[in-house]
Amino acid sequence: MSSSIRFNYREHLKELYKLVQPKFRFNAKSREEFEEWQASFRPKLKEVLGLINMEEDLKGHVPRGERISVTELDEYIREKWYIWVEPTVPLAIWLLKPKRASGRLPLVLTPHGHNHPDIYVGIWRNEQERRSIEEGERDIAVQSVMEGYMTIAPTSRGFGETMDIMESEEGAASSCRSQLKHCLLLGRTPIGERVWDISRIIDWAIENLNVDPGRIAITGNSGGGTTSIYAAACDERIKVVVPSCSFCTFVGSIGVIRHCDCNYIPGILRLGEMYDIAGLIAPRPFCAIAGKEDLIFPIEHVKKAFSELKKIYEVAGFPERCELFIGDGGHRYYKAGAWPFIKKWLKYKVAPL
Repeated sequence: MSSSIRFNYREHLKELYKLVQPKFRFNAKSREEFEEWQASFRPKLKEVLGLINMEEDLKGHVPRGERISVTELDEYIREKWYIWVEPTVPLAIWLLKPKRASGRLPLVLTPHGHNHPDIYVGIWRNEQERRSIEEGERDIAVQSVMEGYMTIAPTSRGFGETMDIMESEEGAASSCRSQLKHCLLLGRTPIGERVWDISRIIDWAIENLNVDPGRIAITGNSGGGTTSIYAAACDERIKVVVPSCSFCTFVGSIGVIRHCDCNYIPGILRLGEMYDIAGLIAPRPFCAIAGKEDLIFPIEHVKKAFSELKKIYEVAGFPERCELFIGDGGHRYYKAGAWPFIKKWLKYKVAPL
């Protein structure tokens, strides 16, 4: 019997990906067709994320907040709050308020990735986290408030205080796998829950903080960048979007490289590729940040995704609002690519659309 016959899972996947014909692959040729495409695609995306189920289950829920600490620093005030994004989910957030700014301020949301939530506000628990912040420019919320923006750094579901208690006590880094499994039972997804949380935080911030609802931006690294893309695709109140080390193709990243379970959405490739999802953000300003040496979001696939997204912005009539910044290093944040872009577009009372 021949021993040369062997199943190759990677080759099998490549062939499967070729068979899929995404229903909402972008092929519009005019602004009118572009708008029709978005109007058809966005509800379907919300459906596969589980957001429609959440909207039905949580109909009438109004988020409330409770502040539990205030720390006055040289340039800003740091507050810890809990926001009840669901009746049974008090989500920990950090609110950073610049001292020298006045009037209604732009709001910047900084969802984190696969690290401890406090890292984004420059709080570390050990030397490894301190180095991670310094070397990877991961104190993103601090960078934001120092730019003069009201800043909210939310906990991403499955991390920090939203972890399963038993898993936290066992020393797990996150509860992403448990979150995914239970989400599937309920017709939700981890990314959908994180998007839901961003929208409820925006609801609460507009109602309770002195922020300008026409100037809201979002930026985060890795999983925080993924949340940024999906949140802005679903919630049009977010006007400026800067995901870092997360924008790529599905097939070239999570489709062939080991990633956390929380990245996976049932049937997403049958709707569209990541650049199609990002196309739901157009014509709002979008800047993808990438690392030239990022091993889990390979730069050649980032460039492929960007070239396709640029076509969407061209049809929408605003190609100048779509940018790609490539840093020289690996999987980390690159503030040089983020804040000039955010400042450029948040200077408008309402980012022109």
